Amino acid sequence: MSDAFTMPGGFRLLPGYFDRAAQQALIDLVVTASRSAPFWRPAMPRTGQPLSVQMTNFGPLGWVTDKAKGYRYEACHPETGQPWAPMPDTLLTLWREVSDYPAEPEACLVNWYAPTSKMGMHIDWDEEATDAAVVSVSLGDKARFRLGGPKRGGKTASMVLSSGDVVVLGGASRRCYHGVDRIYPGSSTLLSDEHFPGGGRINLTMRRVTIPG
Repeated sequence: MSDAFTMPGGFRLLPGYFDRAAQQALIDLVVTASRSAPFWRPAMPRTGQPLSVQMTNFGPLGWVTDKAKGYRYEACHPETGQPWAPMPDTLLTLWREVSDYPAEPEACLVNWYAPTSKMGMHIDWDEEATDAAVVSVSLGDKARFRLGGPKRGGKTASMVLSSGDVVVLGGASRRCYHGVDRIYPGSSTLLSDEHFPGGGRINLTMRRVTIPG
């Protein structure tokens, strides 16, 4: 991590939060969910450029994007029209323990990073409840995560996330740019080739979408 970068308030890295057994249980839930809400490859607004990750969702709402309608949350899978799989109790418990928010998460993005996948620097800003933290779980191969400030192009810090780590973007960090520079292929044996051909990394990202009423 660069000494010149000041970590924004509300950022927390909780290394090894989930042990191997808990990680496997979460992956099993992802596999089960993908049977009714299969992984698909979203596309960028306007350009239609496919993202480098495949994804699905847990929860009453799911994040989707395509060329025609752009970034948004929908109650159903964009290809099957079926509801997303329910939010796992394990993730709800995690949210209650670390989010410091009075309402439950409504969406959990399930991003499958292939060995060559990346995620450009961005701010999660498609939610009404931008006062709620974003809580993420890393599963599978290690990834280099980069965190910046509230303006694009400023100083950044990078850190390697391992399987079982949890990241909380709350407070000021909720409004900061962040992304994934690279995946470290073969650094984990968690993702079986049977269900995840080529391996890679699963990232589970919980968000509160609507403002609690």
